[in-house]
Amino acid sequence: MAASPHSPNSTFRRMRGHRSPAEFAAVVRRAAREIGETVSCDARYIGRVESGEIRCPNYAYERVFLHMFPGRTLADLGFSPREAVRGRLAQRTPLTPKESDVLRRAFMAGGSATVAAATLGLTLLGDGRRVPSRAGESEAAAVEDAVRQIRLLDDRHGADALYRRAAEPLRTAYALLDAGATRQSTEDRLHSGAGELAVSVGWLAHDSGRFDDARSHYAEALATARVAGDAGLEAHAFSNMAFLARDCGRSRESVRAAQAGRRAARSLGSPRLLSLLALREAGGWAGLGDRRACEEALSRAHTEFSRGEAGADPEWMSFFGEAELEFLEARCWATLGEHARAARHARRAADLQDPHFARNVALYTAELADDLAHAGAPDEAAWAGGRVLDLLTEVQSTRVRSMLSATAQTLVPHQRSPRVGAFLNRHASA
Repeated sequence: MAASPHSPNSTFRRMRGHRSPAEFAAVVRRAAREIGETVSCDARYIGRVESGEIRCPNYAYERVFLHMFPGRTLADLGFSPREAVRGRLAQRTPLTPKESDVLRRAFMAGGSATVAAATLGLTLLGDGRRVPSRAGESEAAAVEDAVRQIRLLDDRHGADALYRRAAEPLRTAYALLDAGATRQSTEDRLHSGAGELAVSVGWLAHDSGRFDDARSHYAEALATARVAGDAGLEAHAFSNMAFLARDCGRSRESVRAAQAGRRAARSLGSPRLLSLLALREAGGWAGLGDRRACEEALSRAHTEFSRGEAGADPEWMSFFGEAELEFLEARCWATLGEHARAARHARRAADLQDPHFARNVALYTAELADDLAHAGAPDEAAWAGGRVLDLLTEVQSTRVRSMLSATAQTLVPHQRSPRVGAFLNRHASA
């Protein structure tokens, strides 16, 4: 029987069995990968389902749950009908039924990156309605959904087509925060959601080469974290700031930002987060040419990563697996001039990455192409570069294109090789 608005979903709790919420969340993520879906499930999400706060999952989670429990319906899993949930939300908030539907479905429209970007501005009251005088749970949920869907679209298509459209939901999220909330718990969710949205929009700017915009958005997220006393958001902002500083050639700033993130994350109980921050720090040390400090940070990253997943792992870290670890280590060795070693890690990153994450496959393969070009393997580099060009038909990322252009320049002296020449001609026409 479906759960009522305020009652726990005891049926779903029974489906979890003896597994902890964190363990069950990991099972959900694995099931999603099996069907080519992307969900950022964590222990908190499982708790929200079991408490009855989430009465009906979004379409991505619906597909995953029905894959996990074949032959069952959402009602069999304790969820309410989607129509009933929408109707009640429309009555409790200042949104019309059409707007409530837009809040949850606009990002799921599918299609090309351009179409997805066009829907993005509609997600948070994007049709010109005034922000409500007090934000409620529906608005907080819309902000959280915006964050998840931006990440999903970025994973599949890259940032270029999304950045400008993402600015409108961000402005609305901060307007909702400024309006205040009906309850303190809702206001806390709005702070966290708006800050995470600022990081996500900052990343879209970062990946599309708008570094000044990215710096501004990351700073906004950090300020939000400090005001709210949100250590997790603070660590996330510092992680991205370290990444940006490295890409801007400010290696010392990258190290300091990563270390600040580690201090913020120390009490959160997430070894994977500490591993990522150690990798950010290693990248900064590599930029400074300090091999010893870089190796020490890489060692810490591997040690923390080996501790495995935890219930405290942030939702936004769903991208961080062994493939990302290998890629970030490849970047360190390439920066230190050890390109053959870097190529081994980059190849492993590309091999390990789920093909569903097209942007990351393109990124890791572009890194591999550049490392091979510098390591004296031009034909292999040309092959990898051709693979990136294939992927760029569906991925729009200035960062990946810039990396590939640099590789092409490196390969010019080898253009008499048939394979290299073919790649260079194709790259020039693209």
